[in-house]
Amino acid sequence: MIELTKLNDVKFTLNADAIEVVEETPDTVVTLGNGHKFIVKESRQEVTNLVKLYRQSLFGDIIRQIRED
Repeated sequence: MIELTKLNDVKFTLNADAIEVVEETPDTVVTLGNGHKFIVKESRQEVTNLVKLYRQSLFGDIIRQIRED
């Protein structure tokens, strides 16, 4: 899950695995696999970085668990 900000400054949490497309038009539009769209304040690159960090933390936890077992 990643935290993003709508244009009205409301923060929300989005399932990063549901993201299909992120584009700047010039606003950043996040489109989910189900067709829902969100316009957010973060840039395309910021959204990309948040997804990467989320996945790194997720897989890092899995790898640590495997090593402990």
